[in-house]
Amino acid sequence: MEKESAIMADEVRVAVIGLDTSHSIQFSRRMNAPDCPAEQKVDGLTAVTCLRFETPFQDREGLDKRQAELEAWGVKVTEDFDEAVADCDAIMLEINDPAAHLEYFRRVADLGKPVFLDKPLAGTLEDGRAIVDLARRCGTRVWSGSSLPFTPGIIEAAAQVPDATIGQVFGAMGTAPAGDSLVWYGVHTFEMLQRLMGMGACSVWAVEDETGVVAVVEYGAGRRGLVEAVRGMWHYGGRAQSRQALVQFRCDMTYAYRDLLREVRAFFLGGPAPVPLARSFEGLAMMIAARRAIETGKQAVVAALDA
Repeated sequence: MEKESAIMADEVRVAVIGLDTSHSIQFSRRMNAPDCPAEQKVDGLTAVTCLRFETPFQDREGLDKRQAELEAWGVKVTEDFDEAVADCDAIMLEINDPAAHLEYFRRVADLGKPVFLDKPLAGTLEDGRAIVDLARRCGTRVWSGSSLPFTPGIIEAAAQVPDATIGQVFGAMGTAPAGDSLVWYGVHTFEMLQRLMGMGACSVWAVEDETGVVAVVEYGAGRRGLVEAVRGMWHYGGRAQSRQALVQFRCDMTYAYRDLLREVRAFFLGGPAPVPLARSFEGLAMMIAARRAIETGKQAVVAALDA
C-alpha cells in the first residue's frame, strides 16, 4: 500500500536533492524565479531547499555557481540532508549521476513524502530493482521519467496511432563523465519509444559507432521499435506506424521543462503517477539489453522486473 502522501496545501514546498544537474536550476527557475516568463512558470510549487554534493558530473566550482542562482531565488542550499528535507512537502531527486539514485532514494523512501526521481531510474538493473522493491516495501509514492514523452509532438502521434506496430525515434546521445552514456542520456529516446509502443519489449539488437547507437527492439506479434541515439545532434522526433496510419513527429522542446514540472505538480497533489515504475524499469532493462547486444554482437533479452 502507498502511504497517504497527497498534499492538500495550495503551495507545495519542494526539496531538491542534488545540484550536479542543470535540471535543479531549470525546475527551480520555473517554481521560484521572479523573472521567469509567465508562459514558463509553474504555479503551486516552491523550491525551498536544495541538497548539494559533488559527483563526477559537477565539481565544487560548478556547484558554487549554481548555488548562487538558487539563493537568488530564495532557495536554501545546504550540505545537510536532514536540513534539506525537514520542512518540505515533496521531494525531487535531481541527480545527474545515476549511480547515486539508489543511495538517495533509500534516504527519502520512508519519509512519507511524494518523490519525483529524475531520469534515468538507475544506472544498473540491480539498482533499478532495489528502488522498485524499496518503493513497494515503504509504500512510497514515486515516479521517474524524462521530459521527452510529454512534448506535444509525440503525445499527438501516440494518440493518432494508438495501435502502433512500428515505432521509430531519434534523439541526442550525450557523453557521461561516469557510467554508461547509453543509460545516462539514451534514456530520452528509449522512453520516447515507450510512449509510442507501451510495455512488452522482448529483446534488443544494437550497434554502436562514432555516430551513436542504433537499437532494434522486438515486441513480438510483428511489433518493432527502432531507436537512434545520435552524438552531437540535439534533435528529437520519429514516427508511429500501423497498417492503417503513419504519423511523423518532431519534439518541440520549448516547454519541455514546464510540461514535465506540471506532471510532477499533479502527482504531488495526489494524482496518479504518469509513468508507472514498472515501465521505468523496463526502459532501463531495454538500455541494459542494448549495451549487452553491443558488447556481444547478439540479440539480448530484456530483463523482467520480478525475475
